[in-house]
Amino acid sequence: MKKMSLIIISLLVFVGGCNFFEKKEKKVEVNANSAQTATAKVIGKNNESYGNAYFQEEDNGVRVTLALSGLPSGTHGIHIHSVGKCEPPTFESAGPHFNPTHKEHGKDNPKGYHMGDLPNLEVGEDGSVDMNFLAEGLTLDKNAANSLLGGEGTSLVIHESEDDYKSDPAGNSGARIACGAIQ
Repeated sequence: MKKMSLIIISLLVFVGGCNFFEKKEKKVEVNANSAQTATAKVIGKNNESYGNAYFQEEDNGVRVTLALSGLPSGTHGIHIHSVGKCEPPTFESAGPHFNPTHKEHGKDNPKGYHMGDLPNLEVGEDGSVDMNFLAEGLTLDKNAANSLLGGEGTSLVIHESEDDYKSDPAGNSGARIACGAIQ
């Protein structure tokens, strides 16, 4: 009787242990398929908050979603810059445009474009922006040369004027008026 009880208890422990490992494998599988994400808190030259930018890894690049308010209305150049630092009031700490492929600036430049180039930002009369777009060729994988999170990090910078999409190095988009370190 003792042997039979010992065998039954051993089988229960074995079967329970198998179920434990099976559940754990499923959990790991779900986590492995999760999309990588990052955010940037966008600030102005007086350290005022303009809202957030969200970044999510996709198959062909990084989806950028902007939820901003309080910006000057109109069309503004917006770029990824090569350093993840935003020191007001000039945001020169964000460095030059993110350009790991060493191209020139602008989608209309025959020698361009570089990976920091983004579509112009259209700010409504009320100062708000609700926009999303795919930044092709970028990644959030820290080990890749085209990563927004590698090295010194990167920043999202909004300029005072419209980007002309062709003038190197910054599309004649003027001074930097807002910045958010991508983390």
